[in-house]
Amino acid sequence: MKSRIIKLLKILGFLSVGLILLWLAFRNVEFERLVEGLRKANYFWLLPSVAFSCFAFASRARRWILLINPLGFNPSFRNTFHSLMTGYLANLALPRLGEITRCMALGKKEKMPADQLFGTVIVERTIDFLSLLVILLILVILRGGEINEFLKVSIFIPLQEKVFSILGFRWIIWAVLLLLSAVTFFLLIRYRKNLRKFKFIARLFDIAKGIIYGLKTITTLERKWEFIFHTIFIWMNYALMTWVVVFAVKSTSHITLLDSVFLLVIGGLAMSAPIQSGLGAYHYIISRGLAFVEGVKIEDGLIYAFLTHESQMILVAILGTISFFTIFGMPHRRKSKTYGNE
Repeated sequence: MKSRIIKLLKILGFLSVGLILLWLAFRNVEFERLVEGLRKANYFWLLPSVAFSCFAFASRARRWILLINPLGFNPSFRNTFHSLMTGYLANLALPRLGEITRCMALGKKEKMPADQLFGTVIVERTIDFLSLLVILLILVILRGGEINEFLKVSIFIPLQEKVFSILGFRWIIWAVLLLLSAVTFFLLIRYRKNLRKFKFIARLFDIAKGIIYGLKTITTLERKWEFIFHTIFIWMNYALMTWVVVFAVKSTSHITLLDSVFLLVIGGLAMSAPIQSGLGAYHYIISRGLAFVEGVKIEDGLIYAFLTHESQMILVAILGTISFFTIFGMPHRRKSKTYGNE
């Protein structure tokens, strides 16, 4: 009962943050212009956007299989895809819940250890973050100036001020945190055999061991070029998914593919915020980015953000629901094949 209350409070807390950001995004907005813009929008362009998203989802599922193979398992594409979409559905309820959910779902369906799968997800997320940074670096080189100014004024400076205002004497706080972390790590390693007598601690050690084992998979990939291909293919589809929606709104239809990559980057930063599916954060940063860099009015930027974000959320909700019932609502029929015995 207590755990359910805590989970509910977490959901409500993150949702509240999202609603506050939504309020910040839509305050001082001419709602009549916003409604009129949504009414006049060309919704046809959401269809190719959704299609590019589906291509990216399928590519993600295949790339995840490549990360799982070195663990000695070869899950089916069908089960991997449905587990992935089930995870995305879980993220609509609680941020980062999807990473755990999809590992548990695939582990259940394919009879694989979920803790090792979690290690592969950490690898995947790390690669995605590094890819986003590379794209940002290329974008800054090609279109520095105004983009640098936007990132500094709208993201880095406010974030820095917020962190500093919370931490106060920041160097002292960080020094204490680093010292405590080092001492804790030393004690865990030094007394790990004694600590394993406690079931909870033993379980944590097993999870950590599984994660480390999963992280090693990146060094033993047999299909490295296919992995690189899918990584590029995923981000290419994300860029196209972001771009085609600009044609749905007349005032954003002049935006080029390169310009839309900027929207992809700042949208990716917003989606990484600990809020359900970037709710509010995405609308705020995209509308301000369009206004700052492209000179698009806030209302029109919000129309674009609304069309892009909500169409993707509806797609995830539909595919995620179908996948959830496919994974958990159907009897298990297939055991995972050991990789190499195909």
